[in-house]
Amino acid sequence: MNPKTAQADRNLAHVVPLMTFLVVMGVLGFVVGSFEGFFRNHSDLPWWRRDADQWIYPLQIIVCLGLLVFWWRNYEFNWSWKTSLQGALLGAVGIGFWLLPTQTYEWMGFASDAEVPSWLKRLGVQERLDGFDARMFGADALAFDSVADWTSLSLRFFRAVVIVALVEEIFWRGFLMRWLLDRDGNYWKVPFGKPSWLTYGVTTLVFMIAHAPIDYAGAVAFGSVMYFCAIWTKSLGACVVMHGVANLLMGWYAVSTGKLGLW
Repeated sequence: MNPKTAQADRNLAHVVPLMTFLVVMGVLGFVVGSFEGFFRNHSDLPWWRRDADQWIYPLQIIVCLGLLVFWWRNYEFNWSWKTSLQGALLGAVGIGFWLLPTQTYEWMGFASDAEVPSWLKRLGVQERLDGFDARMFGADALAFDSVADWTSLSLRFFRAVVIVALVEEIFWRGFLMRWLLDRDGNYWKVPFGKPSWLTYGVTTLVFMIAHAPIDYAGAVAFGSVMYFCAIWTKSLGACVVMHGVANLLMGWYAVSTGKLGLW
């Protein structure tokens, strides 16, 4: 397939960016994870060997941003101020459900994850402190003390708010919801946001499975709100805004509370 033909292919445009995002994260994460125990905590090693996430995440940004630009003309976002505002409000609601389990951990006064009953753990009620730390060279508390730290943090937010929101919504809502309703026909003629129990069940289930088990409860709740956003606004752009706002708020919450396991 020549580049012009590929660029005009709506199926590739909606599927490849997310699949590439997952492959870059999954394959590189697996390879690096195999050596993590050897590399981590060796302060004499260069940063790119001590903490590979610091270059894997920017690589995801560069690759996926290039794919999105290449296929941009295939996306029908149907932006408007009204639907974008609706998406932003739903993003705040949806991420509230996602953060509720770990916030419940604080409200119930648990001192450690070991104190949490197993049934609450399955709902995500855990402390969530262990996760990506944008401070490349270490720091006390939650301080960011260098240009490298702030660059890493900014890239992490850009990845979550822009790249993740675009590649996921383009696939989940822009492609999968349509494909499920007319798999043997021209599913691109299916109006965006056409409701059905099939599309709700499958997209929410697959969205849940794409996340870690600790986030399953939050993913189901968030995916349900996101589905409502799609069928209410009939706008892919509103779904992107909702996802972006949700990830922005989650990132702010994770950094400000130290619950870095959330992102």
